[in-house]
Amino acid sequence: MIKTRDELLRINIGHILYFEADRNYTKLLLAEGIQFTFAVNIGKVEELLAVQISNPDTILIRVGKSHIVNKTHILQINLPKQKLLLLAKEGKPRELTIPKEPLRALKELLEAEVLRSGEEFSDKEVENNES
Repeated sequence: MIKTRDELLRINIGHILYFEADRNYTKLLLAEGIQFTFAVNIGKVEELLAVQISNPDTILIRVGKSHIVNKTHILQINLPKQKLLLLAKEGKPRELTIPKEPLRALKELLEAEVLRSGEEFSDKEVENNES
């Protein structure tokens, strides 16, 4: 739920594509293509999410100063071009320009998650083969 002085918006977290900072405002784009703008800065949005979601880092990730993205919608990370491609539900990709260092950190985080899940799979596979 995002609540400002004049607005209240209830959203399923899986529908969030990304939040984008615009000075004292924050733009929210949903996977369905619907867009909202709030009169709160992105830091306040991040605080609201942290209070409401037990582990906001699980799905929503802060990328640099200007974006919070839903990692389940990430299609491509291109470091040389500083581009992050998100796939929306309507099948239209959304391209964000992100500074290289935050983008590199995001890439490393996602790679580490894949390695952890791969290790778990490998360990289970070994246990099953030994039985």
